[in-house]
Amino acid sequence: QVQLVESGGGLVQAGGSLRVSCAASGSIFSINTMGWYRQAPGKQRELVAIITFGGSTNYADSVKGRFTISRDNAKNTVFLQMNSLKPEDTAVYYCAANCIDAVKVGGGPRCADFGSWGQGTQVTVSS
Repeated sequence: QVQLVESGGGLVQAGGSLRVSCAASGSIFSINTMGWYRQAPGKQRELVAIITFGGSTNYADSVKGRFTISRDNAKNTVFLQMNSLKPEDTAVYYCAANCIDAVKVGGGPRCADFGSWGQGTQVTVSS
């Protein structure tokens, strides 16, 4: 099994930036495509961004142009750089691995779901 540990969350003013990180350990066969999700109070889990082992990416429309997902395969780590943050970005951010039903048609890679999750890190954006 893969173990996922997020870090880097915190409190930031609107317009500012944060970078969250996810370190993966364990099975190397479960960390090809990885992703970031978020869940705000009273809302369902929302996909933010995904990235393949080779670096192909896909983003939610709400974050496109502001957020960037990247990875360091040598360190088994995936990052989410968040710029121009808005109060609406406030949520718990979760790292995910073990892509289920992966496809690459359309604008980029997609997963129907993920099978492994981190504990989450809180990101709060103040006005």
